This record gives sequence, C-alpha cells and structure tokens, in this order.
Amino acid sequence: MTHVQSMLATHPRASSVSNMQALTACIEACFECAQVCTSCADACLGEGGHLAHLVRCIRLNLDCADVCSATGRVLSRLTEPTSSVLKSQLEACQAACKACGDECEMHARDMDMKHCAVCMESCRRCEAACQALLSSMAA
Repeated sequence: MTHVQSMLATHPRASSVSNMQALTACIEACFECAQVCTSCADACLGEGGHLAHLVRCIRLNLDCADVCSATGRVLSRLTEPTSSVLKSQLEACQAACKACGDECEMHARDMDMKHCAVCMESCRRCEAACQALLSSMAA
C-alpha cells in the first residue's frame, strides 16, 4: 500500500469516495507527471544546440507540471469537495497532459530525445487516469 492509499484510507471522509482506486491512481499519476514534466523541462534546457526548437516543449512541460501538481492537491482533499471544480480541474489536467504529451511525442520521434519519450508516457498515463476518474464520477 502506498502512502497516498494509506492517507486516503484513514481520512474520516473516505467512505464518501465512490471509487477510491481511481482517485488514488489519479493522484499518484498527477504527482508523478508533475515531477517528470519538471525534469523534462530541465533536460530540454540542457540540450544546448536544440534550445530554440524546444521552447514550446519547455513551456508545455512547466504548464503541465503546475496543472498536474494542482490537480493532485485538489483531489487529495476529501472534505466538502465541489464536483464542478473537480470536474473542471480534471479536464484542465487532461488538456495539459494531452498538449504536453503530443509535443514530447514529436521531439521523441523527430529528435530522438529519450527524456521526451518518458515524459510523453507519463502525460498519457495521467491523461488516462483523469479520464478514468471523470468516468467514475459520472457513474
């Protein structure tokens, strides 16, 4: 059991969560993606001669990291959630992950940037976790 799972399971409002597995997976994917995107932005800065081609990627990495981090924090609060806020935050996170993942996919493919391939995978995983949680909320 991860610390995220343990913390959520011991929360006094844990019984109010309809799909704890989807929530936990999404929180973990968000925080992982935030870290990976931050590292990818730094790796892009280290690419030296390619920097001009990576400005958009760096921007999307940093935006995605911030959105994912905020989403993970919002989802971690189980007391008195507002479903419209959660839904909007999850949709924003999906959009950020899609944009960043698409950009990183291009650099991984066209410039053989391994760090962008890792980031793309993390973005896709987080995007899917957000969708899974949204779907469970609608059910």
